[in-house]
Amino acid sequence: MPVNPDEVARRQAIAKERIKAIYNTPGDEHGVTLFVSHHLTEIEASYWMGHTGTATPEPGQVLDLLELRSHWGEDEEEEEDEEALDFFDFTLPGGVTQYVICVEFDDAGNIANVSMES
Repeated sequence: MPVNPDEVARRQAIAKERIKAIYNTPGDEHGVTLFVSHHLTEIEASYWMGHTGTATPEPGQVLDLLELRSHWGEDEEEEEDEEALDFFDFTLPGGVTQYVICVEFDDAGNIANVSMES
């Protein structure tokens, strides 16, 4: 069955809202918070200048840059299905990192988990 573009847009929007909401909260030290702090120290100032207009962006500016890299799911045989809507991977533009923030959705379309993955 083809993917509903409205559902992709809905999930993308609520995923980005959740990512921003959990940044720097208790229990997120190894998720969004780590993603931001790692990239602020590891990526060159020229990248940040080109994307945010400053060599040392605020965490919110980093989160505003996140773009959807892919959405996918796994069937019972553990094969990835790129048409599914179970997992949404967000990353920084320009291929500067192998890391993503992965937002997992449950069967009802609600966010079940947010984590940093490589």
